Amino acid sequence: MANATYDRKEQFQQIQSGLLDGEQIIAVYDAVGTGTGFIGVTDRRVIIQDRSFIGKRYAITSIPYAKITSVSVVSNKSWGGSFFSTGAIAIHVGTHTYEVEFRGSQKSHHVHNVILHYIS
Repeated sequence: MANATYDRKEQFQQIQSGLLDGEQIIAVYDAVGTGTGFIGVTDRRVIIQDRSFIGKRYAITSIPYAKITSVSVVSNKSWGGSFFSTGAIAIHVGTHTYEVEFRGSQKSHHVHNVILHYIS
């Protein structure tokens, strides 16, 4: 997709190489902290690279929007500040929660809104 947003070209290319026919990338963002390497959102699913597996292994996990029950803004602050003052979100899929922390609140806001759009 010509107007997709991304942080690192190699992450974008990794998502691009696994697209389904007709699937379009919306954004691919680098994640910070332990565990998650990056997150991609397409018009069909959320794709998360998880680096927390034992033995320096990692997984690319695809989550269809239909399986996402909710998406949360994660903050260690009270609600006195801005709703998107944080750079982290949590994606709830059944009993599992994927937490992704971004470099900058605008990226968490963008991913949150894309997911909310597709699960609503």
